[in-house]
Amino acid sequence: MKTNYLRQKEIKTSSCKNTVLSLLLIIGIMLSLNSIAQAPEPPSGGHGQTGNQSGGNAPIGSGLFMLLAMGTIYGIKKAKSIHKKISDTN
Repeated sequence: MKTNYLRQKEIKTSSCKNTVLSLLLIIGIMLSLNSIAQAPEPPSGGHGQTGNQSGGNAPIGSGLFMLLAMGTIYGIKKAKSIHKKISDTN
């Protein structure tokens, strides 16, 4: 009887993990659509000028935010799993 109970519990936890991972993936894709690069401004003055010219204006804020957020989530997950392993051994 215990083995049947444990199997049902494993199925529930694995389906919950799959749901959470799927939601995180969908949210990540939706947020990354904001970071599509914009067309650069036309060069000031004309082509072939020497000296400093303005560069493109591609936004990096959203992508940087996503990278930091996902890194933080991964770090918290790893810290929790390490804490769980330590508490299980004691």
